[in-house]
Amino acid sequence: MDRRSPTLGVVVAAASLAVTTAVLYPLEQVASPVSLGVLYLLAVLLVSSLWGLWLGLLTSVGAAACFNFFHIPPTGRFTIADAENWVALAVFLVAAAVVSTLSELAGARAREAERRRREADLAAELARLLLGTPQPRSALGAAAKRIADALEIDSASVVLDRAAGDERHAAVPLGDRGTLLVPVAAADVARERVAPALEALLAAALEREALTREVVETDALRRSDEIKTAVLRSVSHDLRSPLTAIVAAGEALSSPALTDADRVELSGAIAAESARLTRLVDQLLDLSRLQAGAAEPRADWISLEEVIRAAAEDTGAPADRLRLVISPDLPLIRADAAQLRRAFANLIENALRHGGEHPVSVRARVSGGRILMRVVDQGPGISAAEQERIFIPFYRGRGPSGGGSGLGLAIVRGFVEANGGHVHVESLPGQGASFVVELPLPAVAPVPA
Repeated sequence: MDRRSPTLGVVVAAASLAVTTAVLYPLEQVASPVSLGVLYLLAVLLVSSLWGLWLGLLTSVGAAACFNFFHIPPTGRFTIADAENWVALAVFLVAAAVVSTLSELAGARAREAERRRREADLAAELARLLLGTPQPRSALGAAAKRIADALEIDSASVVLDRAAGDERHAAVPLGDRGTLLVPVAAADVARERVAPALEALLAAALEREALTREVVETDALRRSDEIKTAVLRSVSHDLRSPLTAIVAAGEALSSPALTDADRVELSGAIAAESARLTRLVDQLLDLSRLQAGAAEPRADWISLEEVIRAAAEDTGAPADRLRLVISPDLPLIRADAAQLRRAFANLIENALRHGGEHPVSVRARVSGGRILMRVVDQGPGISAAEQERIFIPFYRGRGPSGGGSGLGLAIVRGFVEANGGHVHVESLPGQGASFVVELPLPAVAPVPA
């Protein structure tokens, strides 16, 4: 049975009056009956505070009747012998009515304070859900569940659009930001207690999301401009150098004063600068495909040893500058041979450029369920601060050998990661650098011929 049901209130009122009437009998030995009537106010206060004003007033009348019948002489009748007892009874009845009224007012204020506290808690929880995430749309479900719990209803939903209700659900508009859908019975409460705060929070969350999106777009545009500027600077410098050399050598070839040896030297310079120019253009194309997400590998079973040897040949390095140490038990792997060949060639060229006149070693073996390939030079090494930046496009190292295009290592990382691998550098200044390529080892692979 509900503690606040009227039936229970009547029972409690009758029991309280009966208990108070019984308690007053032994107390009449130490005090006058008129002064003891104040104890009935306890019963009136109890009932009115829990069941409201009307039942409290009814209890006041009942208390006055019990007080008159059982304790004001002559007892056993509703008549009063002394005039002063009439005054006492009237004062008691007024006091009981005032107590009931004050108790009801205090209870109403307490209930209002509790309601406002719950509304404040709900608003704080909705603010945490909607403003605590960069994507408020993902928090609408949790916010609707919290609203349903606060209103003690089965379900609620928040939609970021104009929505219409039906025979079971009412649509509470949230300005021009959305709609709150609740059961019809809870529509008025939701419109009064929830909608104003939810509308303000939803507007703030969506506005912040829009501002964040603008900031991200602005930052992306700024970075894009920086990349474009870097590309233009790199192209204007790196392309101009070989083109200038090619033009100068081509003009010199027309001179009748050249000897055959001079012509051969100029032809070789044109070929070398043309190859350099081609390599730079290829790197720019590779980088543009990687950044556009268009470098999808064409995976097939390949021999990593063959790819490494082909990459070494592409660099044109003399035999005394390159040492290959490849384990004979390397299995076949599924990868794009062309992408890995270009990545390995860039790694070897980078090591040859920074290694001075010292030889560069290339090692490949199986280790711990993966294939490890190392390209080791004996150059000046790379500082810890630069070991991650060297993989950024157009970044050039600070050393005397850092005059490349700044694209090679960025392409290496892009092609290796596109084939499921990982690349990093291990180095100490003055002790050379070791570029480590890790490739996944297939669970089952064909045996290489």
